[in-house]
Amino acid sequence: MKDRIASLPRGLYVIIDPEVAAGLPEEEIARQAIEGGARLVQLRDKQREKGLQLAVARRLKEVCAQAGVPLIINDHLDLALAAEADGVHVGQKDLPVSVVRRLMPEGIIGCSTNNVEEALRAQADGASYVSVGRLFPTDSKADTRPATLETLRAVKEAVRIPVAAIGGINEENIDAVLAAGADLVAVIGAVVAAPDVREAARRLADRINEHWGRVAS
Repeated sequence: MKDRIASLPRGLYVIIDPEVAAGLPEEEIARQAIEGGARLVQLRDKQREKGLQLAVARRLKEVCAQAGVPLIINDHLDLALAAEADGVHVGQKDLPVSVVRRLMPEGIIGCSTNNVEEALRAQADGASYVSVGRLFPTDSKADTRPATLETLRAVKEAVRIPVAAIGGINEENIDAVLAAGADLVAVIGAVVAAPDVREAARRLADRINEHWGRVAS
């Protein structure tokens, strides 16, 4: 477990959702987001069949591998394995973390959680990180359970693996999210739907780095 914790980057986590994207190809979004400071990239496609997603995932893997940034696939372990992605992110109704860990022993495995109990269970089952959300209203994750900054803070205190904050995070609320203890700040619309993906990512990454600079000092 310690090796998986050590190898997981912290910082800006950009989730590419084609429904939210402003017309750019997924691999171009990834390239610009990484240039802006993204440390982790996820493909989250809730519409297309997995066979259609595979070519996209492979192109994303190439872009991410060139930059040394891990690629995570949302929901689909088989797609992650087929694309040779670095990991998979599952929800409470997807394959259990324990099963995913058995089939992807060296991969990065994330798990969506909404409370301390779920986070501790995910950690015990082999998750590399847990996400907590949705923290703020958002169109891209409107059907997920709401959470609060207090939930985020409680999960961070309870687990020893990294914690990602997600749900409606933007420049107006990112400081509060960081203050609550997030290791990863996961965003969709704030970067993917921005007119300038690279600049949007850079502004958020700068805020994260500024926060850690203040904490370190």
